[in-house]
Amino acid sequence: MESDVLVDLGDGVATVTLNRPDQLNTLAIPTIERLIAAFEEADASPARVVVLAGNGPTFCAGADQGEMRPRDPLEWEQIVRRYLDPIRTIVDMDKPVIASLHGDTVGGGLGLAMACDFRIAARGIRLGSPFTKIGLAGCDMSTGWFLPRLVGLGMAQDLMFTGRLVDADEALAMGLVHRVVEPGDHADEVADWASRMAAGPPIAHTWTKRAIRRSLDVDMSGEFEFEIFAQVQCLQTADHREGVAAFREKRRPEYRGA
Repeated sequence: MESDVLVDLGDGVATVTLNRPDQLNTLAIPTIERLIAAFEEADASPARVVVLAGNGPTFCAGADQGEMRPRDPLEWEQIVRRYLDPIRTIVDMDKPVIASLHGDTVGGGLGLAMACDFRIAARGIRLGSPFTKIGLAGCDMSTGWFLPRLVGLGMAQDLMFTGRLVDADEALAMGLVHRVVEPGDHADEVADWASRMAAGPPIAHTWTKRAIRRSLDVDMSGEFEFEIFAQVQCLQTADHREGVAAFREKRRPEYRGA
């Protein structure tokens, strides 16, 4: 039987694909375990960028409703905590991660997408966190942390309290996604974005991602100190010297991650 999470380690790009199309790529506990393992495999590979995608018409509709059965508080705590681990894995990866949002991105699916560094959406899809519509707190699967930071407090309050879904164009206007393209062009746009990321300087990308993530939790002075440290590391790399040489010689740089 084919796995519900697929990994394709391509040339420079690793693709992790949710593969439960008949269940709208929902996240059962076994799926969570395999998703974490897939991210770890992609992170350990030579690939320079990771794409998160979903098979079928939906990117991810969140948690599998089959998991919503009576449990005691301790069991629920362990499960809710485990559902956050794929989010942590994406954030902790030094490689850029692109969310390929070809279909509806809802609940925990939005949490996964927001953890990624880039979100490219097909026009016509819907995004949102409808947790309150089933009597749950609107802050599930990292929404309470990411959403206010991406779209601002006021808009986050709107989406989290009402649970309403927005289309891709509204998501773009509020800063929830980076790019919206026609459905027929979506796969090519994601591939092009991933290719450009993979051709970039991986060491510089690593330090850039680390700086962005930690800046959300430190004061200005602390971030400035990290910027100094990160730039000193990059200034010593062969990639930096190649970038300068390519700029001067008016050619495309060839970064080797050294």
